[in-house]
Amino acid sequence: MNPSRKEAADAEHTSTPDADAKSAEGSRAANGPEAADDARSGRPSASAAEAVRNFPQTPGVYLFKDTAGRVIYVGKAKNLRARASSYFLKAAAEERRTRDWIGDVAEADFLEAESEVDALLMESRLIKDIQPTHNKELKDDKSFPYLEITTREDFPRVEVTREPKSRGTKLYGPFASAGSLRGAMQVLQRIFKFRTCTLDIEEDDERWKWFRPCLLASIDQCTAPCNLRISKEEYRKDIQRLRMFLDGKKSKLLKQLRKEMEEAAADRAFEKAAQLRDEIHMLETLDERGEIDTHVQPEVFFVDPKKGLAGLKSILKLDSTPRTIEGVDIAHLGGGETVASLVQFIDGLPFKPGYRRFKIREVAGVDDFRSIHEVVLRRFRRLDEEGQTFPDILLIDGGKGQLSAALGAFAELEITPPVTISLAKREEEIFVPGRSEPLRVSRHAFALRLLQYVRDEAHRFAQHYHHILRRKSTLGE
Repeated sequence: MNPSRKEAADAEHTSTPDADAKSAEGSRAANGPEAADDARSGRPSASAAEAVRNFPQTPGVYLFKDTAGRVIYVGKAKNLRARASSYFLKAAAEERRTRDWIGDVAEADFLEAESEVDALLMESRLIKDIQPTHNKELKDDKSFPYLEITTREDFPRVEVTREPKSRGTKLYGPFASAGSLRGAMQVLQRIFKFRTCTLDIEEDDERWKWFRPCLLASIDQCTAPCNLRISKEEYRKDIQRLRMFLDGKKSKLLKQLRKEMEEAAADRAFEKAAQLRDEIHMLETLDERGEIDTHVQPEVFFVDPKKGLAGLKSILKLDSTPRTIEGVDIAHLGGGETVASLVQFIDGLPFKPGYRRFKIREVAGVDDFRSIHEVVLRRFRRLDEEGQTFPDILLIDGGKGQLSAALGAFAELEITPPVTISLAKREEEIFVPGRSEPLRVSRHAFALRLLQYVRDEAHRFAQHYHHILRRKSTLGE
């Protein structure tokens, strides 16, 4: 019989490999003479392979152990059975990252989690507590990433870092994957609405009342302390709730939130009660919204978001480091129907809730220039009418002609455009307004790599829409 969830949570915080081996939930381990034979042959044990075939198809953490019962590797999974089983394929014995130790696996256990985000946090705590021998998959000699929360600011910041500060912060981690951590942070930011900017905000500085918040406030993913829309006390409550969740105290947090909601309703503070209700619902349904890959793509190892944004500030001569980039691309359906995509990046990473698709309505045939003009016109007319924040950079896929088409849309709207540039594919040249010649930067520059990432993602998204429409046209859907 499997232990209770409380026992599983206790197992999650074990401090020694032996203790973990005894208490891990769902122990299907098998250990015998055949395990030692398999280890000598360089293969994981047959009994361990049989065990993972009985793992549930749910999120969680898997633990591989040696013949002495010591945990030698910990990993997270959206689907425990599928992920853990992949280590018992022939490819794992040949893969550089696993071939040297996969033959040491004699037993396999698992711990279920409520969502992929919960699994990520559980994996981090177990790696920190147990320090398994083979959880040392450092990439390019970098350190593991951490989630860092500042503690000495009026409005604490939350960020992902590989170089944590020695004091004045609360650290969570290390985590095995920076991409997964950033994806989880976007999921959690939709619940706890913390800030990720580097602004030095002080509550008693009245100037912040006139500061224009970034896009995150417009999409209800930040409470905008930069505009003093929230008090220091209320904001710190949100940070404390986040810390409770990161510490594995989700049940206690939900109990506390329900109590606060009931008290707010009794005091007829219905708006506050509704906010708490929504926060409770998002936490309770984290398994539905907590799939990391739907919020951010896996980390592209050669794109460093911070260095890319800093590079853009330098080459475009901006007053401050950009935070939001939108990219536009055009695709054609058999030379007839034209579609467009708009992708949104925040802090150098894809923000998929901000993606948009457009059917070109007013252009007949193939005309990229007029199609770009229409998309930019429709997008920014709506943002302007609704009083929403413009992106810091608008990137158009194409050359000088495509850039001119986009700028023409702003002229027609009679509004000041954001920084608008285009990126030509063949020579990877950057066209900017007011320059007859394009900017040429090193192919290895972080700024160019980030722009290529945005451009390629816009192209992928446009082609995906193109294929959907083509299928509908072919199948009559």
